[in-house]
Amino acid sequence: MKGLHNLKPAKGATKRRKRIGRGEGSGWGKTSGRGHKGAGARSGSKSRVAFEGGQNPIQMRLRKLRGPHMKKSMPFEKFRTHTQPVNLDDLEARFDKGAEVTPASLSAVGLATRREVPVKVLARGEISKALTVHAHAFSASAREKIEAAGGTVAVIPADRGTVAGRRSSAGD
Repeated sequence: MKGLHNLKPAKGATKRRKRIGRGEGSGWGKTSGRGHKGAGARSGSKSRVAFEGGQNPIQMRLRKLRGPHMKKSMPFEKFRTHTQPVNLDDLEARFDKGAEVTPASLSAVGLATRREVPVKVLARGEISKALTVHAHAFSASAREKIEAAGGTVAVIPADRGTVAGRRSSAGD
């Protein structure tokens, strides 16, 4: 009769642990697989990950290309877009039917709090109220959902003198 008191692994499923340093006849006696002398034979020796025996390791041999300070790398910051996402479920929860949603009103209810960063409306959630939404950008599905609910969408033009809504410090 099988029970928790007499369960054991199947025959051949487990191996006995290797007992090193237990005599020459075992095959793992004398130096116990550590060879003769050297750092690897001493106690406390560890092999570091990616250690190549003192040779210059691969991560040091490869070129480093990230960052705008390198001539070979691409200045990523100029091309990065900065937007504040606002989802439809947030608009549904915070605004009444027929309300006019602007970046200022979004900031007042705690949604788009960074004044200089453009607002983009995204389509997460559902909307059932007819709202007039003014924002810098809309996802295609967010635009469809707002218009299907009877609302209107108005795109605010981005300021031409800024990069993604911020004044550029570097001369473009």
